[in-house]
Amino acid sequence: MMKKVLAFLLAFVLVFGMVACGGGGEKEPVAEDTYEIAMITDIGSIDDKSFNQGTWEGIVAYTEENNITHKYYKPTEQSTDAYLAAIQLAVEGGAKVIVTPGFLFEEPIFLAQDLYEDVTFILIDGNPHNADYSEFRTEKNAVGIVFAEEQSGYLAGYAAVKDGYTKLGFMGGMAVPAVVRYGYGFVQGADAAAAELGINGIDIKYHYTGNFDATPETQTLAASWYAEGTEVIFACGGAVGNSVMSAAEAASAKVIGVDVDQSSESPTVITSAMKGLGAAVQSALGEYYNGTFPGGESLIYAADMDGVKLPMESSKFNTFSQADYDAVFAKLVAGEIKLQKDTDAEDVTKVTVTKSKVTLVE
Repeated sequence: MMKKVLAFLLAFVLVFGMVACGGGGEKEPVAEDTYEIAMITDIGSIDDKSFNQGTWEGIVAYTEENNITHKYYKPTEQSTDAYLAAIQLAVEGGAKVIVTPGFLFEEPIFLAQDLYEDVTFILIDGNPHNADYSEFRTEKNAVGIVFAEEQSGYLAGYAAVKDGYTKLGFMGGMAVPAVVRYGYGFVQGADAAAAELGINGIDIKYHYTGNFDATPETQTLAASWYAEGTEVIFACGGAVGNSVMSAAEAASAKVIGVDVDQSSESPTVITSAMKGLGAAVQSALGEYYNGTFPGGESLIYAADMDGVKLPMESSKFNTFSQADYDAVFAKLVAGEIKLQKDTDAEDVTKVTVTKSKVTLVE
């Protein structure tokens, strides 16, 4: 009965939710063309230098190496209805595997996994759940992949302090679990580096903007932090980074990027707290094609699975070296560094630090 209801609702949605789409090449496909692997963007583009691009590049790398057809679909708006409409178009276009980047797909995949039992879903950075979060369920034709953002944030904070920065800032978007984990890790990494160096007085301003947009308000706040002495801000929230980078450029200050290597976005970016989006996608696709797909599971990609890193080849550190990075990364892989996550502290002021002062800016 539920499947019939969902199918009816989806048919209704499609009347209003037609989507734009693009393939791996420049030409528009003819009607009879089919694409085996599809990605649904989260309303952004595949060249957003963030989540969509990182995921798409992983798909392209795998499919081109294995000669598999692939295509992306861009919803007309950011809504569950529009995402489901895009998913149906992908299925009608021959998709056997659909990859979706970002937590906004958690509810759509919760519904789609029942509607399309013969299609496999790879949900990046989330786990399927219903609209009111009362039910989390991942069927055998789906997998949820999340990342140890606290480790990536830790690396960024640790490197910044080791490189000589003592006045730091964190600007997250919405206080969703992934963003909170980044922030908590950043604070703990900075504090750990200070302890190793035997210094006190690390000052960290901490704020959530409440959205993932580039806004004048965010740029103004970042500018005020820089004017007050903040040396580097970890911009953790999609387009929030654009606002912070603009403020940093005006102040000749520094920024830490997020999710993907954002060094090309602004000369102010000294490093980026990255997720292994491409590695996770390629691994999941490989498991699908070799018959070992972990359907029904939630996977956590941490340092031991190349799930987190700093892009040392493009980072602009003064003294923090590759050897320094390799040493701290090896400790994460070995499980020697235990970190508090989003579920371990009510807010950042409850995160345990000994060498740092953390100020939560509401």
